[in-house]
Amino acid sequence: MAELDFSPPDELTISLWRSLLLNVADRLSPERLPPLQLTSKPVDVGILVGDLVDLPWYRTVFTNLGDVISPETLPPLELESRPVDVGELLGDDLSRGWWDTLLASLRDRLAPEKLPPLNLTSQPVPVFGAESSIQLLDWSTLISSPKVFLQDAPREEAPNQEGSMSRAQEAAPPAVPAVPRDPVLWAVRMQLARDLGRTRFRRRIWIGLAAAEAVFLIAAMFKLT
Repeated sequence: MAELDFSPPDELTISLWRSLLLNVADRLSPERLPPLQLTSKPVDVGILVGDLVDLPWYRTVFTNLGDVISPETLPPLELESRPVDVGELLGDDLSRGWWDTLLASLRDRLAPEKLPPLNLTSQPVPVFGAESSIQLLDWSTLISSPKVFLQDAPREEAPNQEGSMSRAQEAAPPAVPAVPRDPVLWAVRMQLARDLGRTRFRRRIWIGLAAAEAVFLIAAMFKLT
């Protein structure tokens, strides 16, 4: 095989004036080349698709009838490649009886085929952001828990009620500080809850349509009878 040369042509390095003179010389006295001789023979590919589409309908009808009555006899196909053993095909495996598959499953369970160890030549691609945080949420985070009502902030009262105010503050339990929430986690949780709500709504619509269709069919059966 000839070596491929991807370097730019030599004409790109010629100066402008020299290229102009060469073009003028080729225009005035062009080089006389010998006639082109074709050593290959053209291959008969038959009628092209564009020409076949342009044919009238009666010609295609007679052509189809001729192919049905006297089809063209082609030489036998000669395969130059060797077939590759791909094992048992899926169609042959499905056409077997259930007892064959049962015996094959028992054989694979008792004496499995020993395969060579897998050699990985590529490095695993790290998932973006997997080393810092995981965006997958547990289903337990979407379960509605009982509501917790926090106490209101204490109100300022008159100075003469300092005793009662202190006693009320002592009797009141300490306020539970609010747990800060991650905005990304909260947004993902709200999106999942919204998707679950839409899924339940669509399920109710489909159940209603199926029930209405069943009622309509039953009523039509009674009317016909």
